[in-house]
Amino acid sequence: MIPLSVPNLKGNELKYVSNCIKTEWISSSGKYVSTFEKKISSYLGSKFAIACINGTSALQVSLRILGVSPGDEVIVPTITFVSPINSVIYNNAVPIFMDVDNFYNMDVKKTIEFINKETIYKKKFTYNKKTGKKISAIIPVHVWGNAVNIEKLLLLCKKRNISIVEDAAQSFGTKYTKGILKNKYTGTIGKIGCLSFNGNKILTAGGGGMILTNNKKLAKKARYLVNQAKDDNFKYIHKDIGYNFKLTNIHAAIGLAQLERINNLIKKKEMIHNFYKNAFSSKKGFNISTTPDYAKNNKWLNILKLDLKILKKGALYKTIKKLKKKNIETRPVWHLNHLQKQFKSFQKYKIVNAQKLVKESLCLPSSTNLKKKELIKITKTING
Repeated sequence: MIPLSVPNLKGNELKYVSNCIKTEWISSSGKYVSTFEKKISSYLGSKFAIACINGTSALQVSLRILGVSPGDEVIVPTITFVSPINSVIYNNAVPIFMDVDNFYNMDVKKTIEFINKETIYKKKFTYNKKTGKKISAIIPVHVWGNAVNIEKLLLLCKKRNISIVEDAAQSFGTKYTKGILKNKYTGTIGKIGCLSFNGNKILTAGGGGMILTNNKKLAKKARYLVNQAKDDNFKYIHKDIGYNFKLTNIHAAIGLAQLERINNLIKKKEMIHNFYKNAFSSKKGFNISTTPDYAKNNKWLNILKLDLKILKKGALYKTIKKLKKKNIETRPVWHLNHLQKQFKSFQKYKIVNAQKLVKESLCLPSSTNLKKKELIKITKTING
């Protein structure tokens, strides 16, 4: 089977994990955790980095420390993995679903339109005209590694006192190349950014996440909550409700080894993307989804777009079936979140483009372990 996205563990991963076992520092303390945090912080240019057990926990804690309260509303995109929405629910807040642009990211124009037309600003907060509830935060998700076109939204949110929590789980290493955000990495733009080191990510620790911020108070509060809100390490006194969200030394050891090779891993992703792009450039009905010209994308996952005006009805699942017969793993994009059973009652705003994209998009194998013969097999199977 040619998998969709799996780790590439050909660096110092085994060496560092063996050191954890040899020294018996395998749990949530140890040199690799603090070193991993410092190295991530240095690489991305964030003043503070707080390691935690996964990307979802990073989002959950981030919303809480920014003051998202029960009943508050948080704007989220409908195309994304479910984690951002669940993190809103975990804080007893309410999601508002937003449409996406052609890069599968939150539609910033519609989001700004919603804020300007459907909300009011009073007593230093933004309120939803329809529900009367406070809109406390927005979670832009940098989908497939595509940077959200976030500049104008940043300015508006600053005026409206709405916190931006970036979900950069898929976009580690993606950097803006134009405008006021030039040379800044995704995850370092909003008040807080969140990373994931799940097994399928470009930088994996086998699991784990990270909270990024330039605000010292937020960083201190995040670390406090991740560590069970422990006020006294000797007497075990706790003055708040915290979480057991600490990253283990073993996970951090793997992540550190991955970070040492991240530039090469991104280059390999670029090569895979270019191979696919060239292979489908002259094939009618198929093309590789483009990436924004205002950022350098990490090319985490490649999306094949099917032209349903040319191809026959049912082409998406016929293509998936054809690839499966050749032992090639693919999948459609996520089921639209505003249509998930548990989320159907929540407000949504002008969701049109997402409905179209989900019918014509297919995720292709994008692991950095892919060999050229495997790429040829994938493209020939689709083109044949």
